[in-house]
Amino acid sequence: MNYLFVFIGGGLGASLRHTVNVGCARLCGLNFPYGTFVVNITGSLLMGLIAGYLAFKGEASQPWRLFIMTGILGGYTTFSAFSLDAVTLYERGEIGIALFYVIGSVVLSIVGLVAGLALVRHFA
Repeated sequence: MNYLFVFIGGGLGASLRHTVNVGCARLCGLNFPYGTFVVNITGSLLMGLIAGYLAFKGEASQPWRLFIMTGILGGYTTFSAFSLDAVTLYERGEIGIALFYVIGSVVLSIVGLVAGLALVRHFA
């Protein structure tokens, strides 16, 4: 049943992401990835608000957490989970690991994308 909550939430989050991307493209043009920029910032803000609320003020069942955080926010942007992980490591005092996680994730993700593009171009 938990997978169903994640599945439904993910669909809602992905639809919301598409809506933001289309809206930003219409309002701001295509010269800069405004949609992704807005999604990453708002997703991280929402993750902070929800995680903070759940940690300090509220109770939520595991299905609700999965639906909202993994499903909706995960479908909206995984950058919010990345941001939460980085801050959690930092707040635990694991600053070196947090720095490695942030730099490694960004650099290796870009390297992975470049490698994927190069492979497709080579074999296509």
